[in-house]
Amino acid sequence: MGRRKGRPVNGILLLDKPLGLSSNSALQKVRRLFGAAKAGHTGSLDPLATGVLPVCLGEATKFTQFLLDADKCYRATFRFGIATASGDADGAVVSEDGAPDLTEEQLLAVLPEFRGDIEQVPSMYSALKHNGQPLYKLAREGVEIERKARPVTIFSLDLKSFREGEFPEADVEIHCSKGTYVRTLAEDIGRRLGCGAYVSSLHRSAAGPFDESQAISLPDLEALRESEGEQALDTRLLTMDAGIRHLTAIGLSEDAAFYFRQGQAVMVPQVYQQTEEGDIVRVFENRDENGGISPGDTSALFLGVAEVTDDGRVAPKRLVVF
Repeated sequence: MGRRKGRPVNGILLLDKPLGLSSNSALQKVRRLFGAAKAGHTGSLDPLATGVLPVCLGEATKFTQFLLDADKCYRATFRFGIATASGDADGAVVSEDGAPDLTEEQLLAVLPEFRGDIEQVPSMYSALKHNGQPLYKLAREGVEIERKARPVTIFSLDLKSFREGEFPEADVEIHCSKGTYVRTLAEDIGRRLGCGAYVSSLHRSAAGPFDESQAISLPDLEALRESEGEQALDTRLLTMDAGIRHLTAIGLSEDAAFYFRQGQAVMVPQVYQQTEEGDIVRVFENRDENGGISPGDTSALFLGVAEVTDDGRVAPKRLVVF
């Protein structure tokens, strides 16, 4: 089988995913617009969700796991008095009793129970896999699999507005850990209130260090390509290490960088002044013999990520191939 053709584009695009498009479909559209040989996203958004979807192109795909592990922020609307099979607006209605007596005060009284460290049973309509099959595919076939509760952290859960009625609605803002299912959060709150609930709209406003102010829509990308060509799109790319800026940056001399790129662990003088054994670090070539690198130094060449060893070396874990 031949290699996929395309430009060697390396970097991260922050896409504002539109409503109704799967994350994979959005990813493929971005890849085609860039003419990129390789692309991957960093955690799916449901078709009914919009917002920040980091798309990694080329060698940046090697660092997607760090973004998968990142916190997320959402704006969501929960609708009460109705429950759906999937926990969102796409699912079949399974109960529709209404909740005309539900008040904002009642909702505010139970929200603290869902902040901090909690446990969730993942939805059957999630992308988690059972024997290689995504749960949502099994759910659509009418198959129910027993799922274990998983720990997640809700760092904040704030009510922004509440609208009374037969089917009350609450607009909320959520900051949560990886693996949190907003639809499950809505269902659990609805169950706690005794009236059922589902997510009627969902927008991801931030993923890790990235927020929606940095994101670009597909129509804007298409317009930019149409007017200036595919290489003009590269100006919208963030650097390959943009999603891991929280990791300490280590600089290597030209000689050390040569061996590091061959997959060898290399000695870094004074590395323990910045890190501890076992730390994961970003590695650059910048000819600073002491392993220092200035924040925002755009002249340094990003080589990949490494682990600090017990003898003061940095051992490659993910290497950028040039």
